[in-house]
Amino acid sequence: MSFPTTRLRRLRRNEVLRSFVQETRLSPKNFIYPLFVCPGSGVKREISSMPGNFHFSVDRVGEECKEVADLGIPAVLLFGIPEGKDERGSGADGDNCIVAQTVRAIRKAVGDKLLIACDVCLCEYTSHGHCGIVKDGEVDNDATLELLAKAAVSYARAGADIVAPSDMMDGRVRAIREALDNKSLTQVAILAYSAKYASVFYGPFREAADSAPQFGDRRSYQMDPANQREALREIALDIEEGADMVMVKPALPYLDVIAKARQEFNCPLAAYQVSGEYSMIVAASERGWIDRERAMMESLTAIRRAGADLILTYFAKDAARLLAC
Repeated sequence: MSFPTTRLRRLRRNEVLRSFVQETRLSPKNFIYPLFVCPGSGVKREISSMPGNFHFSVDRVGEECKEVADLGIPAVLLFGIPEGKDERGSGADGDNCIVAQTVRAIRKAVGDKLLIACDVCLCEYTSHGHCGIVKDGEVDNDATLELLAKAAVSYARAGADIVAPSDMMDGRVRAIREALDNKSLTQVAILAYSAKYASVFYGPFREAADSAPQFGDRRSYQMDPANQREALREIALDIEEGADMVMVKPALPYLDVIAKARQEFNCPLAAYQVSGEYSMIVAASERGWIDRERAMMESLTAIRRAGADLILTYFAKDAARLLAC
């Protein structure tokens, strides 16, 4: 039937009706909140390019995680900033590395109220800013795998629930899975950054993590933004190697990839609303060009609508508060 018998506006007439027939629903349970941990004590320092997000010292991160848990957000993702950097990124692993210290501090503060995920990469820890060992001016894939596995084991031993390799080295999921299993850490899950694109939208993050490459770029290991089919190959390989969950990063410019991955694969699917996506909304709202809350919720809903089960977002706390109203 067509107009005037069919009137689709009938179900848009008021907020109760719109909510009643809403197809895509957001919940704080969909969110993972990224956190940046830095050296020092008593530190809570706002990141200038990401207003509302902070560097925390280990002794301050527990209070932040209590607030996150109280908002109903189930998980945090940790990025560590070391005391010093070297060519091998040696600060990324060890029982006393900054991420391992942070995992223990969070566990002490909130117990099992939060899932703790740890980013596994070398870019924050290397003096050259690349995600792996550099030999003859290029990132050496296979030499990097052992170091990534060592870092993942360090975080798992400290009490992490999830390790999340973001480096985009070939074979890193298998290397990490084997290392965890060999250390009787079979219960620790892997959330693989499977389709991670060489994106301009990471700019603010590189200030936050002090991880900008000192030469060249990351296009030899991160994906070409023009490619969709390759993303599906990457995801399939990571699942085959032992990934428990997979991720598309960034989110909004790659909604087609998220939707295609949702159609093709049955495992939990995450998407990362990255720093540039966050900062563009914040900057535009500060200039009065858009409504911050509406833009935040519309963008998060779009990511869910595309098929993401989990959303890593710097808006997690703000969105959770709004959803509680």
